Amino acid sequence: MVVRLTRVNNGILALTLSFTFTAMAATLWFGSISHQQNNALASAQVLGSSIAAALVFNDTKSAQQELQTFSRGTDLLAVQVLQNDQTLFVQWQQPDLPQTLTPPAIWPQKVNVVSGWQQYQIQLPIMFKQELVGLLLVQLSLKNLQHQVMALIALMALITLLMLALASRGLRLVQKRVLSPIVELAALAEQAARDNDYSVRGVVRRNDEVGRLTERINELFTQVAANQFWLKQQLADERQTGQQLKQLAHHDSLTGLPNRLYFQQQLSSSIQQALQHQKIMALMFIDLDNFKTVNDSFGHDYGDEVLQMVSTRMQQVLREHDVLCRLGGDEFAVLLTELGDIRHAESLADRLIAAVRQPMFIREQLMPVGATIGLAFCPLDAAEPAMLLQKADEAMYAAKRAGKNTFRRVQDAP
Repeated sequence: MVVRLTRVNNGILALTLSFTFTAMAATLWFGSISHQQNNALASAQVLGSSIAAALVFNDTKSAQQELQTFSRGTDLLAVQVLQNDQTLFVQWQQPDLPQTLTPPAIWPQKVNVVSGWQQYQIQLPIMFKQELVGLLLVQLSLKNLQHQVMALIALMALITLLMLALASRGLRLVQKRVLSPIVELAALAEQAARDNDYSVRGVVRRNDEVGRLTERINELFTQVAANQFWLKQQLADERQTGQQLKQLAHHDSLTGLPNRLYFQQQLSSSIQQALQHQKIMALMFIDLDNFKTVNDSFGHDYGDEVLQMVSTRMQQVLREHDVLCRLGGDEFAVLLTELGDIRHAESLADRLIAAVRQPMFIREQLMPVGATIGLAFCPLDAAEPAMLLQKADEAMYAAKRAGKNTFRRVQDAP
């Protein structure tokens, strides 16, 4: 911004100085010519007055002496005095110069100056007692004047360039000092936008428009930072609420175990993984024995505590990556993945039954509960979720018929 503004101002300054320089050079040139012509005209009028009598009395010698005296001027090229009949009376010109004076076709009635680029001519009627007696022609050079004026113009150009350089330098320093707070504000805004950090603040250096602008930007950053904090808090709350809703949607509120919805999703995923990697996975369908008796004899509070204790005991037996779910009531299911052998599932079923059958006391009352398990394997027994669950359920009823507190496979079901 400082550089761009400095360039614009320097351009305007240079243009202004160029116009000023041109006007001063033209004024100097035309003023110098006018001054020289006025001086030459005054000298020519004096010469005309001096030579008028000699012209009347045809005194060429006196007239020639006057011309010699007049010729001492440095810029004089030639002088002629013409009589009324337009014949030459006397003349003088610089040595080794060609004839440069040409009498006018029509004599002027008053003083006339014919200007050229390198020389000019004065045509002065010679009067004696208010009568025209002749014509004085004076040819003068402008070369010396041109050299002097060009030297002055060159000096003026040098001074102008120096002034332009000094003014440009000073203008840049002043603009940099004046605009530095705005440049700092721009950098501050870019930093805040880039880092998404609106805790930064601008420094108020002066109590002017820029200072008030800095204060407003600081207030704006404060508001943005507050809004960001509020928004992050809202997002965190919503994320936490979403997690809680997800927990409620996929977990049983009593035991904390995954519920039927989670079980159905996980069952489909486990079957797909087993088929894709050609592995064996097992599904255990577990039903508690005598749970209705506990509810009827001791009440539902006892039944809830039984469910919680049974869940804890089974989780202690299962492997870390096994999934235990409560399907509802006194029904549970276990998903066993990464099985190396079917016998591992059977061994785990025995340990689960044994863990549930351990004496269970609630408020000093022995709870007569046990567990019956049905086993089904994928892909040996079924390769679809609904069918595998049905096979496990059939195996569990086969175990019930075999006397409870035991497990059976699908092949054991009648």
